[in-house]
Amino acid sequence: MSTLQQPAAGATTPATVTEATTTQRDPRDRSPRASRKNRKPVDGRKVKRSGLLTAVMVVFVVYSFAPLFYLLVNSTKTQASLLSTFGLWFGGDFTLWQNIVDTVTYNDGIFMQWLGNTLLYVVVGAGGATLLATVAGYGMAKFQFPGRRAVFAVVLGAIAVPGTALAVPTFLLFSQFGLTNTPWAIILPSLISPFGMYLIWTYAIDAIPTELIEAARMDGAGEFRIFFTIALKLLTPGVVTVLLFAVVATWNNYFLPLIMLSDPKWYPLTVGLNQWNAQATGSGAQPIYNLVVTGSLLTIIPIVVAFLFLQRFWQSGLAAGSVKA
Repeated sequence: MSTLQQPAAGATTPATVTEATTTQRDPRDRSPRASRKNRKPVDGRKVKRSGLLTAVMVVFVVYSFAPLFYLLVNSTKTQASLLSTFGLWFGGDFTLWQNIVDTVTYNDGIFMQWLGNTLLYVVVGAGGATLLATVAGYGMAKFQFPGRRAVFAVVLGAIAVPGTALAVPTFLLFSQFGLTNTPWAIILPSLISPFGMYLIWTYAIDAIPTELIEAARMDGAGEFRIFFTIALKLLTPGVVTVLLFAVVATWNNYFLPLIMLSDPKWYPLTVGLNQWNAQATGSGAQPIYNLVVTGSLLTIIPIVVAFLFLQRFWQSGLAAGSVKA
């Protein structure tokens, strides 16, 4: 008679193997059979959502976009409906296109002249400030010379001084040279950017390896060639970041042109629109609030487009050098 053999102690049957495999499966298994609902992060912590932080961000977004929405809505209204309807919603006739035409043609098209002045100040002033800051910051980062620490202290001190505190001394200085009420009164002060220089300085220290510069020198490359063919390409994120800051500062500059310029033909948009707004007060007032609002909307469009176009360089420029390997 045949005898059934029992498995030896400790032996593993196929059923046992299957059961062990099933029970020992990683609960974080990412196979389709694993439940998405029960998954947890690898470190075991649960992801928590803060209702308070969400509410704060919602308030911040509303606070940021409310002025833009106000400009967009009220640019579609006539002078009468602007003063008689709710400011944060449309009302009356939709006259956006007519307001734009009236804005650019009012007073013999002075708005377009102000726009041209602003572009001139931005291109020459902000562009020159970016170039000077890039050259100076690169030189401070990669060259050793006597007085380097003193220059560093002066740059930090210049960053701490607000521009409005220097406006009156700058006016007195420029008046001695007969430069007031000229474009140079706006362009020359805009060429100096201590913060831009400091930003390029700190960025160039890690962005440009010293060994690369030394290798280029051994190959016979001059300093200007090294800067324009090697260093400038590596500094592109930092340069675009400085350019963005300089463009925004020059485009929104108000106090310096206000005290430097007295001829409306040299006004930038900020001072010109304020002059239009002042027409609503005093004897013989001629309020043109609809043109002021429409002009403000047209004024912010170029700077918004520039910011959206350059923000990817701006983000990478700010993050560079923050983490070391």
